[in-house]
Amino acid sequence: QVQLVESGGGLVQAGETLRLSCAASGSIFAINKLAWYRQAQDPGKPRELVASINSDGGTNYADSVRGRFTISRDDAKNTLYLEMNSLKPEDTAVYSCYAIIRPSPPPAFFRQYWGQGTQVTVSS
Repeated sequence: QVQLVESGGGLVQAGETLRLSCAASGSIFAINKLAWYRQAQDPGKPRELVASINSDGGTNYADSVRGRFTISRDDAKNTLYLEMNSLKPEDTAVYSCYAIIRPSPPPAFFRQYWGQGTQVTVSS
């Protein structure tokens, strides 16, 4: 079984910085794409892809966070990070990590996994 556990969320003021971590554990043969999503409390807002990083290090960011957030990965530690600078109240949400992992050698397939999420609250 593969588990993803996020940490690093909390309550901060606008303009401050937070660093989120997502540690993958369990049966892991290979990790492909990793990403951070967020879900605001407003039920009318869909879950948003914040940033993603491929196995070759290629990254992609939502327009709303580009230039402020940095996604990175440490494959030796099976850990994903999200450095969030210049936080804004509109960044308030539950942040969840997402991973595409091959739990066993081929012919086992890659599978999708989600963490439970960590709350980030930014006050004005």
